Amino acid sequence: MPQPIADPAALEPVPPLQAPPAEHDGLYGGARTRAMLAVSLSVLLSVMDYAIANVALPTIAHDIHATTSASIWVINAYQLVSVISLLPLAAVGDRIGYARMCRFGLALFVVASLLCAVSTTLLELSLARGLQGFGGACIMSVNAALLRFIYPTRIIGRGIALNGLVVAAGVALGPTIAAGVLSIASWPWLFLINLPLGAVALLFAITSLPRTPTRYVAFDGTSATLNALAFGGLIVGFDFLAHRDGLPVALILLGMGVVCLVALIRRQSGRSDPLLPVDLLILRGFRAAVLTGFLGFVASNFFIISMPFTLELVLNRSAVATGLLITPWPLAIVVVAPFVGRLSDRYPASVLSSLGLCMVAGGFLALWLMPARPTNLDIAWRIAMAGAGFGLFQPPNNRAMLLAAPVTRAGSASAMISVTRLLGQTTGAMLVAMTFALLGAGANRACLALASLTALAGAAVSLGRLLRAPATAAPAR
Repeated sequence: MPQPIADPAALEPVPPLQAPPAEHDGLYGGARTRAMLAVSLSVLLSVMDYAIANVALPTIAHDIHATTSASIWVINAYQLVSVISLLPLAAVGDRIGYARMCRFGLALFVVASLLCAVSTTLLELSLARGLQGFGGACIMSVNAALLRFIYPTRIIGRGIALNGLVVAAGVALGPTIAAGVLSIASWPWLFLINLPLGAVALLFAITSLPRTPTRYVAFDGTSATLNALAFGGLIVGFDFLAHRDGLPVALILLGMGVVCLVALIRRQSGRSDPLLPVDLLILRGFRAAVLTGFLGFVASNFFIISMPFTLELVLNRSAVATGLLITPWPLAIVVVAPFVGRLSDRYPASVLSSLGLCMVAGGFLALWLMPARPTNLDIAWRIAMAGAGFGLFQPPNNRAMLLAAPVTRAGSASAMISVTRLLGQTTGAMLVAMTFALLGAGANRACLALASLTALAGAAVSLGRLLRAPATAAPAR
């Protein structure tokens, strides 16, 4: 068995977690590089395409003759299908193997991209985007689990940090690529460029991803249905509520979501391989990492969604200047990633993630306290500070979440990393919409204040891991 990660600070270590058996303890040399390239290209494809569609939405809505409110489903279809599919697909990944699931997701994503490009109506495009979201969920449900078989346990933090860097790069590159493509071609080419990138990713996935253990787990269709109704009802219901659009419908959807979620939890309790990982959520370390991650992404979306409005409407920056001024956020994440990977293999998430979220909160507070007429430098260094903090917070927290689970539950832990991110982003987006609806002109500053407070709440939850005795991971099954 591999040795536990040392804790030089004599603080609470990442729990002495159950690593894969020795014969599965990572790849070395070129084999690891090629396998990680397959994972990175797959994740980049999924994340970048979501960001590209956001930027291109006004152009797409105009060309397919859709209203602004209706065209939102080009975005919502992708995100909604992704959220409700992640946990069921993780269960299937346990059964067929994580590498096979990733390959299937890549192939489906490429086919769906082609369908998006040839769509001529909002319904066709929304359905194709939903299929894209399903393909992306196939990838994101197992990408972190694959890291347990690509990297040795003692340096897995580096792989998780690299994964985070790829996500940040996708977010940063998406708007730039969208602007460049739209300046010389029509919007279908935004989806057609996925074909060569997807083909290269699929080639590496077929030839380089490691074989992972499989085990027969009967697929629970009833639980998968309850999962879809629970997350779908809550997300769509809160979206209706946030936009003050159809209060009766919103309450019905929220009620359905709550009832289905309660039924799902009751059905999953006591099972050895639950689709909703209640067995992992009872582990204190895993639960704390999930809550910390959720609050961190809520805070980030308070900033990411509201800040462009602040820059353009309040501070009178052009669209181009706004894009450049937001760039220090992902750029700072990229810069700190190599250092964070090594730190997260040496120091506990309770220290690194807490420090990172405090930096995030400090950056957002500094933005809130900016002078009325700030220079571009005044804005940029504050955003860079918050971005560096976010880059410090995320990899150690994801590492703690992934390794808190026994290796036989790696698929569910991997899916929960993506579920936590998507739910945090979705909740943050809905809270921003609600804040703008309630406060109007004062919403921009309020969103920065709420972002800072939410990041501090996440830091408090993360720091709480230091004040408790280490939790023991569930036995491997």
